[in-house]
Amino acid sequence: MSAKAPKRDPLAIDFCGLQFATPLVLLSGCVGFGEEYTRVAGFSNRDAGAVCLKGTTGQPRLGNQPHRVFETPQGMLNAIGLQNPGVDRVVEEILPTLDFDETRFIANVSGSTIEEYIQVTRRFDASPVDAIEINISCPNVKEGGVAFGNDPDMSARVVAACRQVTDKPLITKLSPNQTDIAENARRCIEAGTDAFAVINTLMGMAIDAESREAVIGNNQGGLSGPAIKPIALLKVHQVFQVARPHGVPIIGQGGVVSATDALEFLIAGASAVGVGTALFYDPLVCKSINNGIRGYLQRHGLEHVDQLVGTLALNGSAKVCRDAGTGG
Repeated sequence: MSAKAPKRDPLAIDFCGLQFATPLVLLSGCVGFGEEYTRVAGFSNRDAGAVCLKGTTGQPRLGNQPHRVFETPQGMLNAIGLQNPGVDRVVEEILPTLDFDETRFIANVSGSTIEEYIQVTRRFDASPVDAIEINISCPNVKEGGVAFGNDPDMSARVVAACRQVTDKPLITKLSPNQTDIAENARRCIEAGTDAFAVINTLMGMAIDAESREAVIGNNQGGLSGPAIKPIALLKVHQVFQVARPHGVPIIGQGGVVSATDALEFLIAGASAVGVGTALFYDPLVCKSINNGIRGYLQRHGLEHVDQLVGTLALNGSAKVCRDAGTGG
């Protein structure tokens, strides 16, 4: 009699050929280079299927002037400015300190030119990282500062260039600050992306009424946290319509603080769920999210989290439009 196959863990997923212990992903910029929370009692990277490392550029960057972070109602503005030690130091000094048996590690590539994206991607291709996330929300200095991710042509050019220099899974991080995220996703699929992270932060501002000055040193910053979740859910659903026929998975992210939030992203079409801002006030939140997802599966008689992906039922004959609104 043949040996019985071991039962598959309900939360374990295959993401671009990588085995994630859970569908949760710790987002870039929220856990440093994987060591940010290791000194917190009870924290373990094992509670996440993958960790996205801090955004990395070709050369070291000091980042923006303060203030860099500002708390908002149901969210947070940040304008760190991609402070990082540069890709050579990350590869040579930081990656060797990470425990690749503990979880999967995803590099985050940022750049101001196509050439810089190529340089950083090529360097990470020759490193132990499991996958590479492309942050296309960076400003293109050769095109007057417009963000790569807000123009489908430029987005596709970045993805195609990175695709040429790596065989590792490429995850394109899509910006919500654009006219048509679904069209951008389609172009990125044609250019060779293997997956998407949806969404990056929304641009926002905070003002000190007494001084009449912008609070953030960079004047504007990226808004994250629960305030952006409804927008993120819609964008995930829109990208899913384009990505599903090609088998391109999505990391859904934006305001996830509970198991219910994570479940909503899975139902909208995400195969994995990013956790970011919530870690700043509850570093152990992933434990409760994982437990909550397990409980949901049991209550609904589901054997695996994959069974939830893209199961959203739209109301009646209504459909979600790219420019949908209430009117009136």
